[in-house]
Amino acid sequence: MAEGEPEPVLAVHGEGEEKEGGEGLDPDPDSDPAVGSGGLQENVAGLKQELFQEEDDDSCSDYGSREKSGSILGRIVPDGNVLFPDTFQTNHLLFYERFKAYQDYILADCKPSEVKEFTAEYLEKVLEPSGWQAIWRTNVFEVLVEAVDVEYSALKAVVRLSEPFLCDSHVSTFTLECMQELLELKEHQLPLQELWVVFDDSGEFDQTALAIEHVRFFYQHIWRSWDEEDEDDFDYFVRCVEPRLRLHYDILEDRVPSGLIADYHSLLSQCEVLYRKFLNLRSGISSSDSHSEAENVSMVEGLKLYDEIEHLKQKLKLIENPLLRYVFGYQKCTGLQAKGSRPMGTKITHVVSTTIIGSLLQSLLRDKLCPETCDEELEIQFHSDPLTAVNACYEGDTVIICPGRYVVDGMFCIADSIQLEGYGLPDDIVIEKRGKGDNFVDCTGANIRISSLKLVQYDAVEGILSVHHGKTTLENCVLQCETTGVTVRTSAELSMKNCDLYGAKGAGVEIYPGSTCTLLGNGIHHCKEGILIKDFLDEHYDIPRITMVNNVIHNNEGYGVVLVKPTVSSDVKDVAARNSEDLGNIQTIQSNGKMDNVEDLGCEELHECATDELELCERAEISEQSEGNYEIANELAATSVKKSQMHKKRLSELGITETDDNLMSQEMFVSILGNQFKRNGKGSFGTFLF
Repeated sequence: MAEGEPEPVLAVHGEGEEKEGGEGLDPDPDSDPAVGSGGLQENVAGLKQELFQEEDDDSCSDYGSREKSGSILGRIVPDGNVLFPDTFQTNHLLFYERFKAYQDYILADCKPSEVKEFTAEYLEKVLEPSGWQAIWRTNVFEVLVEAVDVEYSALKAVVRLSEPFLCDSHVSTFTLECMQELLELKEHQLPLQELWVVFDDSGEFDQTALAIEHVRFFYQHIWRSWDEEDEDDFDYFVRCVEPRLRLHYDILEDRVPSGLIADYHSLLSQCEVLYRKFLNLRSGISSSDSHSEAENVSMVEGLKLYDEIEHLKQKLKLIENPLLRYVFGYQKCTGLQAKGSRPMGTKITHVVSTTIIGSLLQSLLRDKLCPETCDEELEIQFHSDPLTAVNACYEGDTVIICPGRYVVDGMFCIADSIQLEGYGLPDDIVIEKRGKGDNFVDCTGANIRISSLKLVQYDAVEGILSVHHGKTTLENCVLQCETTGVTVRTSAELSMKNCDLYGAKGAGVEIYPGSTCTLLGNGIHHCKEGILIKDFLDEHYDIPRITMVNNVIHNNEGYGVVLVKPTVSSDVKDVAARNSEDLGNIQTIQSNGKMDNVEDLGCEELHECATDELELCERAEISEQSEGNYEIANELAATSVKKSQMHKKRLSELGITETDDNLMSQEMFVSILGNQFKRNGKGSFGTFLF
């Protein structure tokens, strides 16, 4: 070793260890910055005041002052065997802190081609040119360096190795001499985003650490390699930075479904690969002076690649847009494919239990696994997690969940007709959901049955159960909701019997147009609204077919039942008023009494029953308890008439005058009887016009 050189301190880690480093952090800083107009208008004092929220106004006049009392940032103690110094903790910034920095100080109203120039101007104002140490991190090694200058336009720092030499590497080949040679090859210039500033409690380098963090975060999570080629006729911050920043924090806070996150990262990877191929192809064409057939083929291939890239970019924008993200995610869920039956046609019973004791196994064998009526021998599989059991199911399988408390981190996506039942009382079989971004249960199977379970949500942003397609039956279940409760989508069917649903910050049950919903003997309480019925008169959907019998809807913040519908134009109102006397197509049942086996009655029996019950209502005084039933039934009947007239009006405008009244009546079958409405904040029933 030459005289005067620092004595190295070297540590070697195994290949299996992973270190935080510069993966995916290269924004191609060697390229020439684009020339743009404008610049950062905020002065240095204002920047300091906003970013660091200093209480002392006098101190704000000296950004980067050496006279500050100390650092306002925390420190991170590094792991490993090498005694690296602590670094500034800057990766914990909140959304609004990054948002304000990019919007007000770094990017402002710049265009895509001006991003690098604006960033360089920002760094010139806040970055200390020298005197600070940093850890240079890559995928292979970490080494301590010292900044001697900054190349602002290239977003790079000019560095030298610190004394003593500190290096932490996965391999043993990075000696002092190797590192010096590597720096010479790089002309001692390193990308700022690969540097983590060493902690200094004087506060002198707080701004430097924050500025480098903003650059690092931007090129790792916001910038895309194809952004600079986008048109310059829009505000880059509004169009790209803000939605991507919001998406990043929504993912951190588990507000995005896990499947959608996986799709997003997959789309990003695909787009990056195709864009590199496109750049290579384009450079090959531009460097060729000939107009050969091979070049023409390359141009055609380039156009195809360009179309594929644009298609992927549109998908990425759908997910990045917070308003369109839900629609995209919903379409993803409805596209779940059923597995169907097993090749051999066998059906399996899946038993879920954390532990199996002898008495429990004997009871299961007696009650569920070896019934006397069973002619075929059952095939049984045991699981410790209900989500694993459901994912292993095929058409016709049964999942039996034994008493216990199960915590799942994922979504139940049920696309086949299966039975999911608890063995015991619902309060003894509890399934808790972790993660905010996914629904708890998504049902798309033709005939799904869930019984005797308690589903519990904590700190969720999606509903507890959604029926997208097919029929789902809930029986004897307890649903402890967090946001919305049970959602019945268009063309789906829900039968909910003897269930207890509570705690929803939205509606306990949300019923979409064109769906079928049967609610028998349920308790729906302590929600924002009890039941929300959506009727879009301007859409070509039937209004829902609803049966509500013997439910207790109480202690909800708003209405027990609320109907959401659009304001109807005056001409439709007049037509509806003239036809309101003819409600023969609307079968409405209203009663104070009880009725057994309502589901088993045919349409004719129900119609006769409806006539008898309505005659009784005309002669009897309506009690407070039954007033909600009567009001709901009449409002839904009137709504059905209005919808029918709107369809006829549309057909008349198209020149169609003869229609099949049975097909075009758009009637809603409503069975509303025996329901109790108690202590709801705004009353039993209300309508919301939009």
